[in-house]
Amino acid sequence: MKYDVIIIGAGAAGLFAALSIKDKSVLLLEKNSVAGRKILLSGAGQCNFTNSCEMSEFLTRYGERGRFLKTALFGFTNKQSMEFFHKSGVPVVIREDGKVFPVSFKSSDIVDALTEKCRENNVKILYDASVEKVSRDESENMFLVKAGKTTHACTNLIIAAGGKSYPNTGSAGDGYHFAKSLGHTIEQPKPCLAPVYVENYRFKDLSGISFENIKISLWRNNKKIKEFSGDMLFTHVNISGPVILNNSRYMEKGDVVKINFTRFSNAEEFKRDFEKMIFSSGKYNVKTVLKSLDMPKRFTDKILEIAGIEEDKMCSELDKNKRKKLMEMLCEHCLTVERLGDYNIAMATKGGVNTSEINQKTMESKIVHGLYFAGEVIDYDGDTGGFNIQAAFSTGHLAAESINKK
Repeated sequence: MKYDVIIIGAGAAGLFAALSIKDKSVLLLEKNSVAGRKILLSGAGQCNFTNSCEMSEFLTRYGERGRFLKTALFGFTNKQSMEFFHKSGVPVVIREDGKVFPVSFKSSDIVDALTEKCRENNVKILYDASVEKVSRDESENMFLVKAGKTTHACTNLIIAAGGKSYPNTGSAGDGYHFAKSLGHTIEQPKPCLAPVYVENYRFKDLSGISFENIKISLWRNNKKIKEFSGDMLFTHVNISGPVILNNSRYMEKGDVVKINFTRFSNAEEFKRDFEKMIFSSGKYNVKTVLKSLDMPKRFTDKILEIAGIEEDKMCSELDKNKRKKLMEMLCEHCLTVERLGDYNIAMATKGGVNTSEINQKTMESKIVHGLYFAGEVIDYDGDTGGFNIQAAFSTGHLAAESINKK
């Protein structure tokens, strides 16, 4: 049977594309036995599906890909996402940090709403249908999609097979192979929205300690390439938290992360202030002076340990080299990137189908007429906080609307 549209992948992008296509025959192929497996894991099963921030801020949350996603995001906004689910019987709640969840905090409610809308739209969903091959028959002006022993045909094809993160959900990079076989360039995939493992990690016993709105700079070959600010977390094996996760997209093995744990905006300002404090507190021990920095006690104790300074050391006994080392530990703490968390724990994938080969106003391929892309298979990745699922909805919606206009 020939369909007007075949969609590969029943994740956030594929489901939203399927329910948004009007008056056309649609086949949705899903390799798993259920739809939306990655959605079900989102937000620890609570599904933070979008963010309430202004759309202008949305464009800043995808690294260098905000401009590419502009048409999609403004074509189907965060407010429209919230309205869609509310009208679908899934009321939502907005947290103080802007993250939006179903009021039940059950990701299954989101998946159920999406699949029900697909059913109402007469979308045919085939589960356990792992696509093996995609080809283009120019003489018949159609695509051939082989899944198991069956080959399906269509006029329009949407590849929404996701990236490579959380491979246990079926995300194995299949979409990259299909896109490449049809002539597209694939930017090298790598994990992102991932915690960062560093060399000689010394903070295992500080697991759970976090810092709010601290400043971090990223260095490569002794040159500063990026600056970030946000919340950071120590775990028992790595560094994490929004400022690390969101900017892991820029980090590579061997890079140096310099962390300013102080409330001061720059290192020089802190060093001047701290030296004055040390000199004026000669009769006090260093540990007492560190209390005034409003940092977790376990953290300052660990810093003294790493710096080789005894807890009862008097400020007047602290020589120049020890002072310098202590200040650097607090405001320019250097950690060398060993690796990023792998696809099993990375929440998204950097890389994918090259955006220069996709029409950003339609999500249609510039290389193959009738071929569309949606979701994480494309080379974009968003910050944590609902930005990736919203982009999946928005790109799926734009691909569908483009097909509707044909």
